[in-house]
Amino acid sequence: MTVLSPAHPAPTLTGEPVRRGTPEYRRIGAALFLTGFSAFSLVYCVQPLLTEFTRAFHVTPAQSALSMSLTTGALALSILIMSAVADSFSRRRVMLTSLLAAALLNGLAALAPTWTLLLLCRALEGLALGGVPAVAMAYLAEEIHPRDLGAAMGQYVGGTAFGGMMGRVCIGLLGDVTSWHAALLVMAGAGLLSAAGFALLLPPSRGFQPRPAAPAQEHLRRWAAHLRTPGLGALFTLGFLNLGVMVAAFNYLGFRLHAPPYALSAAAISLIFLTYLLGSAASGWGGRTADRRGRRPLLTTGLTISSAGLALTLLPPLPVIILGITLITVGFFITHAVASSSVGQLARRDKGHASALYLLAYYAGSSVIGVLGGLAWAAGGWPLLVALCAALLGLGLTLTRQIPRR
Repeated sequence: MTVLSPAHPAPTLTGEPVRRGTPEYRRIGAALFLTGFSAFSLVYCVQPLLTEFTRAFHVTPAQSALSMSLTTGALALSILIMSAVADSFSRRRVMLTSLLAAALLNGLAALAPTWTLLLLCRALEGLALGGVPAVAMAYLAEEIHPRDLGAAMGQYVGGTAFGGMMGRVCIGLLGDVTSWHAALLVMAGAGLLSAAGFALLLPPSRGFQPRPAAPAQEHLRRWAAHLRTPGLGALFTLGFLNLGVMVAAFNYLGFRLHAPPYALSAAAISLIFLTYLLGSAASGWGGRTADRRGRRPLLTTGLTISSAGLALTLLPPLPVIILGITLITVGFFITHAVASSSVGQLARRDKGHASALYLLAYYAGSSVIGVLGGLAWAAGGWPLLVALCAALLGLGLTLTRQIPRR
């Protein structure tokens, strides 16, 4: 396993930001796509297994969702910690170490004999992955020309979408024909292969050089400065709401469709995650369109599409539910691609700290709203869960007024 160590001597910054269409841009795009794929296939691969966990470990649906919430909660905490120390190390080394450690921990989770040990492995996996999201977003903001940043961020978010989809679909199919243990081991192997591809593709940084770690007070000052920057606080809150709603809906969709009158198998339910293909395409479209038309209209569009999808899932026909889930997915990825690239554009300096605050809120939303969704599901089933999510998206729509149009 790669060990983090400060890079000495520090590399010299080599000039202009990378432009779209160049070989460096294509290598960065491919490497960051693999990063997003690996990290988020590992984070979300347990989601199709929640119903299986309730049977294997005799836990409730809300307790089974802890295998997701603990991972994303630990990830949120780790992102904040990594943002304070990652500037002392090579961007490439931080991301590679995180990918390798997370893949190995996913393999250990597959072998866990008890529910407590599985949750421990999943929490440690979240801590390990903290080196990926904040550093990846900061890397793009530092290396890519501002005019091309939306498209580059959209490609990275597309990788996260593809990884989230393949993690869920492959796990669901494998778990149905083998076991959840074997399925998690396969995902660990895929994570290791993706880490190898990332290491071969990513070029050296041109816009960043490692520097000594700043004292804790300096990090607090930088975070406070970002919270005072117009529009950034609204973007952080929007990230919290956007992912939280998405995770809450998908966490409990499996329980709804596994029960009568649908009675779908785990493999059939996992195929619904193929909607992430549209999410991957939507993230790239959202990033490119925001570069031309401005961020606020695209944020409003994404949130509105997700809200319409939620409403459709209240109707009984299965094809309509799938259409609703598709719209939730598309709206989510448009919103995330635009919001994440906007953070890098609105933050004039210390972009890694700004990215960390966005991602802290983003994954905290997954953890907190994922738990609240379980309470809503237990108290009032799918209708109450939809009402909760719709109210949160409505709050997100009001926040877009605080975000600069461009």
